[in-house]
Amino acid sequence: MAFMDDNFILSTGTAQQLFHGTAKDQAIVDYHCHLSPKDIADDRRFEDLTAIWLAGDHYKWRAMRANGVNEELITGAGSSPREKFQAWAETVPHTLRNPLFHWTHLELRRHFGITEILDGQSAQKIWDEANRQLQHGDLTARGILKKMKVEVVGTTDDPADSLDLHHAIAKSGCATRVVPTYRPDACLKVRQPERVQAWAKRLAAATGKGADTFAGLITGLNQRHDDFAAAGCRATDHGLDYLPDASCTEAEAKTIWERAIAGHAATLEESEKFTAFIMLHIGRLNHAKGWATQLHLGAVRDPNLGLLKRLGSDAGCDTIGDFRQGPGLIRWFGTLSGENALGKVILYNLNPADTALFACLPGSFQDGITPGKIQYGSGWWFLDQERGMRDQMNMLSDLGLLGRFIGMITDSRSFLSYPRHEYFRRILCDLVGQDVESGRIPDRKDWNERLVADVCYRNARQYFGFKA
Repeated sequence: MAFMDDNFILSTGTAQQLFHGTAKDQAIVDYHCHLSPKDIADDRRFEDLTAIWLAGDHYKWRAMRANGVNEELITGAGSSPREKFQAWAETVPHTLRNPLFHWTHLELRRHFGITEILDGQSAQKIWDEANRQLQHGDLTARGILKKMKVEVVGTTDDPADSLDLHHAIAKSGCATRVVPTYRPDACLKVRQPERVQAWAKRLAAATGKGADTFAGLITGLNQRHDDFAAAGCRATDHGLDYLPDASCTEAEAKTIWERAIAGHAATLEESEKFTAFIMLHIGRLNHAKGWATQLHLGAVRDPNLGLLKRLGSDAGCDTIGDFRQGPGLIRWFGTLSGENALGKVILYNLNPADTALFACLPGSFQDGITPGKIQYGSGWWFLDQERGMRDQMNMLSDLGLLGRFIGMITDSRSFLSYPRHEYFRRILCDLVGQDVESGRIPDRKDWNERLVADVCYRNARQYFGFKA
């Protein structure tokens, strides 16, 4: 069998029919990613393949470090874009059986029509051809989104961030709808007073009101929640170690916040109490607006202190954490449901040990009104590969309803990542096709095509209320 042919991953005739006939040409609702709204507003034309493909790509950085590549050729200012690309190209043959190998060659094929395998010897030819297209073709930020049929992009934004770029994009006639996602993680850093002090000043600048008091903080969060709604926001996002199994009164939260603003670091117990209070507050706001709460749980951030000192945060050194997730999640869900204030929720686990928990918990809190209201989200980050996707969909099938799943997200900083939706769709079609041809599910073309189209596109559009 040829590498990455038309039936790549599709192991049965039914899978091939489902992919080519139904999944392949569905539009994309990328409701969670880390694309730059400025790049979209400016319709950025990227300088070269390194700028669009390697800059900020932590997956590639990790692989290059594992391959013994000097940091100067990964993130250093003293190496040229061409030198960085060469270092990546020489790493690619060592990524066999890593999802990077598949992603790399899908992206070269779908964006540039390049079918040659990338390695050190082919690097110059691929560099020249890709850069030619980047400089003279339609591969600008907006051009890529249009070519890949991306209808909606959900960026990730701090409540203190300006929304001017989102408004400018909306007025510009951009074919892709670009909406913000409200991510208030920064206000929870009460164990690091200098961080919340700086962030409170940013929030005050965004609202025109002080945030150094607890009342000011809540007013600011609420005001920006409204501002985000006016910009088309449909969800919040929260990247936490875990949801704390803690309770907190308003008076306690006030004391913790105002002490942090005064320069006094919170204890771990105080931090957990404060997080519990704020997360319930945001949950109530989301329920009132019909938004979804996205919970990305279980990452350990910046454990490599050497690289943290050298490069700062977000250098590709985060890893899977080993946190206890159940008690805090159950308390949060239970509290909000008891108040009739539980809205849509999407759960993402980073540790595969939590897969069954995250797949089972939604079934305890569905409301019998909104299909798939509580979601077990797509395989995230280190689980965003073939095995992780299969495990997520299999566990969801066992404990929930695959047919109500809202599908894949890129969760990416790169405009070239959209072929990952194709990767997911091939895996989905292969799962369904294998079950049909082994007699596990009926060979009902209408049922199976509906399931595939729903999971690839329609469920997400309907879940977030985006019009076709």
